[in-house]
Amino acid sequence: MSLSLRATSQLLEAGVDEAGRGCLAGPVVAAAVILPEEADIPGLNDSKKLNHSQRMALRPLVEAQALAWGVGIIGPERIDEINILNATYEAMHQAIGKLKVVPVQLNIDGNRFRPYPDIPHLCQIKGDGRFLNIAAASILAKTYRDEMMEALHEKFPQYAWDSNKGYPTKAHRAAIAEHGPTEHHRMSFRLEKQLELFS
Repeated sequence: MSLSLRATSQLLEAGVDEAGRGCLAGPVVAAAVILPEEADIPGLNDSKKLNHSQRMALRPLVEAQALAWGVGIIGPERIDEINILNATYEAMHQAIGKLKVVPVQLNIDGNRFRPYPDIPHLCQIKGDGRFLNIAAASILAKTYRDEMMEALHEKFPQYAWDSNKGYPTKAHRAAIAEHGPTEHHRMSFRLEKQLELFS
């Protein structure tokens, strides 16, 4: 199935998506992307349907062709402070606020969103597999977050963040049980429940 460029007739519609909401460690990262009418990015799709090499090859194409793009990052301490849902909204708002072109419409992946001031929005369930502007945002959010987790892996190799990216794999949970959490773990987000499995 081919993806639609956007959900409305508005040229300045920004697709918005996040990465890392279901992780035990690291930030939640969101991206917003406005694509032009003539966007030509072969293979652009939901980041979850692509491998690492494909995503990394697509990122510079998205950044080069986009009318505007922005990335928002909210770290574990803030996630613990306001909870993951609010942190996701905050990351999305941050990404939208970094756009050099102000969108007139927001196309949001998912079924919930905290309204951004003065810009209408549409929520799209599985929107990253239906709209190119959301797919483009998913590529940026995923690749920027993955790079951050790979960098953190160099300092904390015992958690294998280069492969699990902070998601709650069996090996990651076992590493937390053996070594304890780091400052990059989300202390309020599922971590206690995961540790209980090894108590």
